[in-house]
Amino acid sequence: MSEKGLVTALRSSLLFSRMMGKIKKKRGGGHLKGNGIIAAFNVETCSLLKNYVFTSQQARAEQEEEFISNTLFKKIQALQKEKETLAVNYEKEEEFLTNELSRKLMQLQHEKAELEQHLEQEQEFQVNKLMKKIKKLENDTISKQLTLEQLRREKIDLENTLEQEQEALVNRLWKRMDKLEAEKRILQEKLDQPVSAPPSPRDISMEIDSPENMMRHIRFLKNEVERLKKQLRAAQLQHSEKMAQYLEEERHMREENLRLQRKLQREMERREALCRQLSESESSLEMDDERYFNEMSAQGLRPRTVSSPIPYTPSPSSSRPISPGLSYASHTVGFTPPTSLTRAGMSYYNSPGLHVQHMGPSHGITRPSPRRSNSPDKFKRPTPPPSPNTQTPVQPPPPPPPPPVQPTVQSAASQSATFQHSVHPSSQP
Repeated sequence: MSEKGLVTALRSSLLFSRMMGKIKKKRGGGHLKGNGIIAAFNVETCSLLKNYVFTSQQARAEQEEEFISNTLFKKIQALQKEKETLAVNYEKEEEFLTNELSRKLMQLQHEKAELEQHLEQEQEFQVNKLMKKIKKLENDTISKQLTLEQLRREKIDLENTLEQEQEALVNRLWKRMDKLEAEKRILQEKLDQPVSAPPSPRDISMEIDSPENMMRHIRFLKNEVERLKKQLRAAQLQHSEKMAQYLEEERHMREENLRLQRKLQREMERREALCRQLSESESSLEMDDERYFNEMSAQGLRPRTVSSPIPYTPSPSSSRPISPGLSYASHTVGFTPPTSLTRAGMSYYNSPGLHVQHMGPSHGITRPSPRRSNSPDKFKRPTPPPSPNTQTPVQPPPPPPPPPVQPTVQSAASQSATFQHSVHPSSQP
């Protein structure tokens, strides 16, 4: 039931109750029966009112609930729409930002590649430019060196040519003077006159008595004075040029002398360092030789010390040969230690199966190495040691004479000569 229907029902019930009240007043009787009807009607009216109030409240609650649910549903729909729009906007913004960032990244990568290429081109250009400059400077240096060498050669050639010309001129003048002297003597002998003297002023005054002769003589003297002045100026100019050239040559010679002195000082220091190094190497080699001799003597391969000039004679009781399969006299090796001249008297020693090379000017030494036999059989079976009963004394060959002192002296002299030869050419201009 709707609210309007309830309102109309209530109004009709009220009108009915009023009409019934009027009827009671008119009739005046039967009020008891009417009261019961009115009471029932009132009860019904109250129940209807209660139902109306309850239904109205319930309808209002339903309406409010429906209104609230509709409002919430609308809000939810609005929120969903807003959420969808936000999601779409977010996706669009994200896509836009992604595209923008990717575009910027591509642009940056492209700019980076361009910058790297530009930098590489710039570096290559700079390197090529520097290489061209270096080559140009090298070519300029080489050309200047060649020009300097050519100028030096031309200077030397000009000096030689000048000396030759001066010598030829002096020889020619001397020859002409000799020829003139000879002609003069011949003429004087023909005329039977003594050696003529230069013309005297009296003769000249006698020759220039006439005005024409005087003018001619004056002109001759003027020409002679002019010629002598020209010769004097030329001689002064040549003298100044020669003096400047001599000063320049003197300066060059002083610079060359200073350079050669410095070079000589460096060579002397180098020579002293080489001498010190040579002495140190000699001392170390002496120590190595002594250590080697001690090792060889400890191993029994060296029959006697080197410094002893007495020949070694093995005892007859020795039953073991020194080196099987090798001849004692065929492997005699002389050893000259690379020491100073005071130790030149060290005697040679005999070492079978060992070979020591003499240290030359390069101050290098080759360590003893076992000498291989040149026999066709490569490996030779060692002979067994003889028994004491059947042993025969082995007579060794006579030792070689002591080595002369001259080879060592010559080697030292050759070393010093070689060193001086290496020093002197560098000191020459």
